[in-house]
Amino acid sequence: MDKNEAKKPDTPVAENDEEKDRQKPDEILSYMSKSMDFIKDLMEDNERLRYREVQLQEENFELSAGTGKGQRAEILQQQLKKLEQEKDRLLFEYKRVEDENKGYAARYVDIEDENNNLANLYVCSFQLHSTLDFKEVVQIIMEIIINLIGGEDYGIFLLDGKTQTLRPVAMEGMPIESIPPVPVGKGVIGQAVMTGENYYHPDISGEQKGGNRTVDDPLVCIPLKIKDSVIGVITLYKLLPQKTLFANVDYELFTLLAGHAATAIFSSKLYSEAQRKLHTIKGFMELLTSSEK
Repeated sequence: MDKNEAKKPDTPVAENDEEKDRQKPDEILSYMSKSMDFIKDLMEDNERLRYREVQLQEENFELSAGTGKGQRAEILQQQLKKLEQEKDRLLFEYKRVEDENKGYAARYVDIEDENNNLANLYVCSFQLHSTLDFKEVVQIIMEIIINLIGGEDYGIFLLDGKTQTLRPVAMEGMPIESIPPVPVGKGVIGQAVMTGENYYHPDISGEQKGGNRTVDDPLVCIPLKIKDSVIGVITLYKLLPQKTLFANVDYELFTLLAGHAATAIFSSKLYSEAQRKLHTIKGFMELLTSSEK
């Protein structure tokens, strides 16, 4: 038997071993790839399980706390209601503060008006007592009536103690010569002197449109008083067109005129009489001196 022929069967065996050796790394890589994919899948599943576990824990906590979906909606409704109540409270507070601000603003305007009124009253009082001349005092009273009260037709009557009648000493809007004396106790003017109380027509705005008024039918009649003694009256028959109603300051001015104007008139009359007597005495003394010479 030939040696070469005897060795032929050994060659295929060696080739199969080499081929197997070459196939082993590929199989190992394939196994490793599959293992990696499997591990990756396991990790993803593990992550999903962990996330689900957290969800279940939260749901379990909510369930244990009694906050299911329905209860959560109820809680949200309650919170919404509380927020609406808080909004209503804030709106109420805002409106209250706004009303207070309006009140303060109105009060500030009132205070400004009061300050102006006090300044006007002070000026009037100062003017009334700034002179002892009777004509100047009467003129100051007339200017107060027209400039501060807003009178268009008005007058001043003084009491004659001997005849117990009131005679006009100054008139605006009416001829003073045509006005007769007014007896005490007769009509509105006479009654004001007797009682010593201010007279205001009950419907000044309505009567203002009525046209001209008679002497004994005034809109306002203010007695001029020194303590309890009445020495005259101030009468107001018509207001200026822009004046339709009396303000608080007007009544205060009437009160001021009732006292301060009376004092100023009385003092000026006493001073005028004293001056006349002084001039008379001086004239008499001069006459005696000249006759002695």
